[in-house]
Amino acid sequence: MTALSVTMQAFFTQRLTQRDASPHTIAAYRDSFRLLLGYIYRTTGIAPCHLDFNNLGPERIGDFLEYLEAERHASVATRNARLAAIHSLFRFAQLRHPEHMNTISRVLAMPQKRSGRAPVCFLTIAEAAALIAAPDRSRWTGRRDHALLLLAVQTGLRVSELTSLRLCDVHFGTGAHVEAMGKGRKHRSTPLTAETVAALRAWLAERGGHPEDAVFPGPRGVQLSRDAVRHAVTRYVMIAKIVCPSLAGKRIGVHTLRHTAAMRLLEAGVDTSIIALWLGHASPTTTQVYLHAHLALKERALARTAPLNTPPGRFRPPDALLAFLEGL
Repeated sequence: MTALSVTMQAFFTQRLTQRDASPHTIAAYRDSFRLLLGYIYRTTGIAPCHLDFNNLGPERIGDFLEYLEAERHASVATRNARLAAIHSLFRFAQLRHPEHMNTISRVLAMPQKRSGRAPVCFLTIAEAAALIAAPDRSRWTGRRDHALLLLAVQTGLRVSELTSLRLCDVHFGTGAHVEAMGKGRKHRSTPLTAETVAALRAWLAERGGHPEDAVFPGPRGVQLSRDAVRHAVTRYVMIAKIVCPSLAGKRIGVHTLRHTAAMRLLEAGVDTSIIALWLGHASPTTTQVYLHAHLALKERALARTAPLNTPPGRFRPPDALLAFLEGL
């Protein structure tokens, strides 16, 4: 086996294990290298087990990244994620194979691609209500999906957090909340509204099961996959468009529900640092994107400003006696 083959196997069996990488991280890295090795095989004819570091110079990796965008129509974020996986492998390899340091250092010098940030898509109150009402609650799956959509819009949980939610993670009574293990292994508790509590109580009473069972199972009793949740949201958006035509002009996915929860908190006057904790963001600066996306907040800020041609005035304190009477 080549040095690259040995290093890649050690990367997955040793490095990622030592770092206690999450299953999602391991799966993302695995998919990145499967795509890369498949591309190299198709373009050069070199079998993956015969590849070495000399076959993976920056020029060839650059061609692979261009292929992702041009032929697979990957976004810039996906392109950068694939490059980050390659960088992680090469950083692991640089101390193990100094004889390939020239190639490794050149690959590690490849920068991420910059791109403009797309506007955040979120639902209005009417749009969110139409989507939550879309599932057919005369059916078992409809009652499940109604509770799932309501929980997603109210809490802003990620799709992976929704699917991995267990019965023991839902707590009713005083201070009702759900516990989730989020991105970066950050544990957080998210409070629930009375409406969400009522929907979850009804669903869990029907669902039954043991504490370690999934809150939202599929037909076979195991937790829903992320793709299943995405397909369900797409299907309910098509239904909700009939009663709420404004949904037709938006590209809506599961993450839109997370953005919607953030926007509801922002409209309620919650500080962005609190919203960052609510959503499980690593830094409050990540939450600033919602400030840029909310036009109504900007309009309210504009309304507080004085026109440019307004003559300057002088502050005059209110009459002391009138202020006393008005305070009674």
